Parts: sequence; structure tokens; C-alpha cells
Amino acid sequence: MDFGVAIFPTDESADPATVARMVQERGFESLFFPEHTHIPAGRETPYPPGGELPREYARTHDPLIALSFAAAATSTLRLGTGIMLTAQRDPIVTAKAIASLDVLSGGRVLLGVGAGWNIEEMRDHGVDPARRFGRMREMVEAMRCLWTEDEASFSGEHFSFGRAWSWPKPAQPSGPAVLVGGNGSKVLERVVRFGDAWYPNFLGDDEKMIARLEKLKVLAAEAGRGEIPTTLQLAPMEPERLARLAEAGVTRVLQYVPPAPVAVIEPLLDRYAEQAAAYRSAAG
Repeated sequence: MDFGVAIFPTDESADPATVARMVQERGFESLFFPEHTHIPAGRETPYPPGGELPREYARTHDPLIALSFAAAATSTLRLGTGIMLTAQRDPIVTAKAIASLDVLSGGRVLLGVGAGWNIEEMRDHGVDPARRFGRMREMVEAMRCLWTEDEASFSGEHFSFGRAWSWPKPAQPSGPAVLVGGNGSKVLERVVRFGDAWYPNFLGDDEKMIARLEKLKVLAAEAGRGEIPTTLQLAPMEPERLARLAEAGVTRVLQYVPPAPVAVIEPLLDRYAEQAAAYRSAAG
């Protein structure tokens, strides 16, 4: 099992390059940055966990630009979007940006994708919230065409383009692995249809999480696919619980650290590294 870190990279916290160096130095496999283009001031959509929307949601850097600084400051760290709101993006521009980052980082990009939850944010991008999941899928499909075909074209309900040349191609032969985010009722079907991995939040119940992981195995087998890995965010860190999750299909776990100065982040990373080491020791 791999261990990674997630953080909102903001203009008020330690810069992305500094955070990336700290994460790599402690032996973590990956670093993930989330995305919000903006937060509409006239808010209507409730914050999903409840309470006030945290300040960092409106202050986060663009994830690909932040990850480029992280890439330049490291050599082995995997670089993830966690998550990129693909329904709100253009596939041609985004495909080129991701491919460029993958080439310049030596093939270290992981693409976490999601459809989003903030209705006002979507509408500002001209996105019909009811159709955002279809847009997310077509974004992935269109970008894969641009990444893998010398003369790419795509025709869908939401996006289409004629024969096109687009380089660079990603360093990873089929493009970065696509980790489909979400915990909703239809997410496993989406993972099987167009994802390389599932990327849920842990919602506090080991048995329910394991049951969904088992369902993913069944759906993947029915679709003629091999076992699909899972990156689990906000996972429990007790070794025995991690061992059960690993057996069920979790291959990477992520913990969030707050968007804060180095003095706040550093001891949290140290504690997390100790927990990861405890799991590895118990696992033999």
C-alpha cells in the first residue's frame, strides 16, 4: 500500500514546492491538490460535510500550475489532482496542460477527476448541473483521444472536435491514470466504464467501505476488467484496519494536512509518516 498527502495549496500557506519537498523527504509516494476555480459569493449550495465553507476553497491555486512547481522541486513524487473538476473545463486545453506536466515531470501525473458539488460554480462555467457527470466522462474520453492518437477526433453530446494534432503526448503511454472521485450511488459504474481507479473519501464505516470495494470487484469482473485499485482519502490509520482495506482493494491512502505554514504542516507530516511506518512494520 502506498501513502500520500493531500492539501489545498493556497496563497496563504506554504508554497507548493516547499510542501512537495517535505512530502518526498518523508518517503510519501504522492501529493494531491484539489481544484476550485472560484467560489461564487452568493452561495446557495451547502458545504457537503456541514458548517461553514472553509476559507481555503476560495484561495486555492490552479492545481496544474501548483503541481508544476511541485514537480520541479521533486524527483520521485507522484503528482495528483484531487480532484480536478473536469466538467467545468475544456478538453483540448486541459489535455495539453496535463500532457505537458506529465512529460516535464517524467511521467508522474495522476489524474483524479470529479463532477463537483457546488452548483453555483458549475453554472458560472455554463454547466448544467444535471448533466455534469456526462460532461466529466466525455472530458476523459476526449482527452484520451488527444493523448493517444496522432490525428485525434471526438464526437459527443457535450464536446466535439474534428481531426486534430496535439502534442506533446503524455510520457505515460496511455496518459495518466484516471482516478474517478466520489461516493455516490452510481460512482462504481462510472469507475468501471471510464476510470483506472476509484478515488472515494472514507466515510467512517469500515464494513460499508469494504462492501463497496467488493461490489467494485464484481462490477469489474462483469465488465471483463481486472481488479480495479482504489485510492482512499481520509483513511483510518490503525494497521489492522488498513490491512483489511488493503485486502479489499485499497492500494493507496491519503491524508489531508491543513493549508498552513511549514511550522504547522511539518509535525503533522512526521506523525503521518510514523503511522505509515507502523503499518509497513505490521504488514511485514
